[in-house]
Amino acid sequence: MRKALIVGIDYYEHLRNLSGCVNDASTVHAVLERHADGTRNFVTPMILTSRDATEAISKRELKAAVRELFADAAEIALFYFAGHGHIEDTGGFLCSSDAAYGDEGLALSEVMTWANTSPARNKVIVLDSCHSGVTGNNPISKEVAEVSDGVTILTASTANQYAMETPGGGSGVFTHLFVDALNGGAANLTGDITPGSVYAHIDQSLGTWAQRPVFKTNVKTFVSLRKTEPPIALADLQALTRYFPAADHELRLDPSFEPERSAAEQLDRSIPPPDPVNTRTFRVLQNYARVNLLRPVDAPHMWHAAMRSRSCRLTALGQHYWRLVNGGLI
Repeated sequence: MRKALIVGIDYYEHLRNLSGCVNDASTVHAVLERHADGTRNFVTPMILTSRDATEAISKRELKAAVRELFADAAEIALFYFAGHGHIEDTGGFLCSSDAAYGDEGLALSEVMTWANTSPARNKVIVLDSCHSGVTGNNPISKEVAEVSDGVTILTASTANQYAMETPGGGSGVFTHLFVDALNGGAANLTGDITPGSVYAHIDQSLGTWAQRPVFKTNVKTFVSLRKTEPPIALADLQALTRYFPAADHELRLDPSFEPERSAAEQLDRSIPPPDPVNTRTFRVLQNYARVNLLRPVDAPHMWHAAMRSRSCRLTALGQHYWRLVNGGLI
């Protein structure tokens, strides 16, 4: 069972209203509900949104929903929140619609208590709110993180920063990149998107933005948040060890691997004609090159490597995946 609670609050009775949190929550809900191939991912993710007074989300309602999320022994329990955040010397808070002051919201210490004690195998907390980087810190000793086994925290900003909106508003910068990562921007070569790869994608994409994402985790292995179309077929990836008997092997090429050639080259009898077996292999090798698994040796492109009878070899990334295949891990 994969559970998700997605909350977006634009309406506040006493605090300044926001404009993009409901949109962000709806977008996250849509991307998490199914994998890229249309199969079910999170089973009917619960979404709570507040656009106006008729949809106000009280602290009581928010607290009950978060507690329920972490109550079961699920494979993964994911909590996403977009809205006002607050920090003071006693810790951080997620502001509900009825909060008159920031500290009247849901205490992050309570969220962490439920996550840390949850029977769920993986607990993932994603917060697009100001000061959210304080999540997981001990309110007494702020330099100490309290993250139990199986818990991962990904936040839009540090404890001292505000969460920014995209130019023109309508979406948070963090959530925009979070959704982009889930849509495949953070996928590995098997199509899996993990919290670690999501963080790396967001961190690299922010560039010179003032806000910095925060990532805290205590896991033995990352869970996949979503599967997308892999950039290379699994069968081709598993064939690495067939084409390369060793990770540092150089595969010799010749013109029979390349099916495309000029009219003059087609008439040149000194150039061997395309071989069907070799050209099929060459298509796979070109796919490897496209995803940076290999590179030609002493040639600018794979076409030149074949036509000049050069070789190709695995990159550092290619050798990494070669070892995974060789070890039966893919």
